[in-house]
Amino acid sequence: MASQHYYSVFLLSLLLLPLVYAVEGDTSYGDAEEKVEVVVEGVVSCQSCEAHGTWSLDGAEPIKAAKVSVICKNHKDNISYYKVFPTDDKGYFYAQLDEFKMNNNILDHPLHSCRVHLVSSPLPTCNHLTNINYGIDGAPLRYNNKRLFGENYEAVIYSVGPFAFRPAQCYKN
Repeated sequence: MASQHYYSVFLLSLLLLPLVYAVEGDTSYGDAEEKVEVVVEGVVSCQSCEAHGTWSLDGAEPIKAAKVSVICKNHKDNISYYKVFPTDDKGYFYAQLDEFKMNNNILDHPLHSCRVHLVSSPLPTCNHLTNINYGIDGAPLRYNNKRLFGENYEAVIYSVGPFAFRPAQCYKN
């Protein structure tokens, strides 16, 4: 008798499951629809010669106009998003992933599907890639419970890095 009750509850929950997802996915409030953006932020610097061969960024200087790429792959391991972003005067980048789409909300989630890579440095004296914080291999996103809210707008902000390029030659004095 008890197993028949559990079986009925199980069947009922299967029938109601699509309704839960339909309500959960609806982000409209009255006439306005809230837009949720995905953003990745980080910093790119030039590693000092004193720290050469380490992951230390002591004495590092920010690089203006350095470039990073955000590459996201879907659950089938195909590239679903690619864009290059520059840094500002302080080496900071704010990569708003416009048109980023998730076909599968669990498998294509930015935390699982996106990586950030170093691309280029405009400084001829500091343009060699380093793998500090996985700048070459591709840094996974970190969620630090940071969000930005506006009228009909929300940005979920992820972070990576800090990244660094290094000088090609470091001379000893």
